[in-house]
Amino acid sequence: MLKLFYSSVSPYARKVRVLISEKGIESRIILEDGTALYDSPFICEYLDQLPAPDLVPPSGRARWLTLGRQALADGILDAGVSIRLENQRAETERSPAWIMRQTEVIDRSLNAFEGAIADFGETLTMAHIALGCALGWLDFRMPTHDWRKERPQLSDWFSQISARPSMIATKPA
Repeated sequence: MLKLFYSSVSPYARKVRVLISEKGIESRIILEDGTALYDSPFICEYLDQLPAPDLVPPSGRARWLTLGRQALADGILDAGVSIRLENQRAETERSPAWIMRQTEVIDRSLNAFEGAIADFGETLTMAHIALGCALGWLDFRMPTHDWRKERPQLSDWFSQISARPSMIATKPA
């Protein structure tokens, strides 16, 4: 039986937990040979191979769009975590330039999603899950970063995906 070790506030682990919930595979996750899986995109790819619904399209343009959007959402998380770690350093050791650079990465990515969110479609994919978890993490760990202000479509989309039972059940406290 596969065990998932995670922190309840990890946005990366949240992606895996949302995928497990959306696929309804809580009791059917098996790795019989004891192989360790690590890194949320890899774990999600493995779990998505289990029975439907498929959250990553099997081939073609839809697959690459989904994986690319998941990577962009993960980039938001990577930049946000980098900012968080930098802010935990002693004030005299922090790099304001690094924090600004990572903030710009987040904002450029959010702007890209604002322009693309209308094309995401209604069918849930890993792109939806990754972006929802990234936005939720921004609210949780970077509440002063007002990402909604200039991104009304993304804000509306996030309100809708946040209402899914899988997102509610995995929301960090």
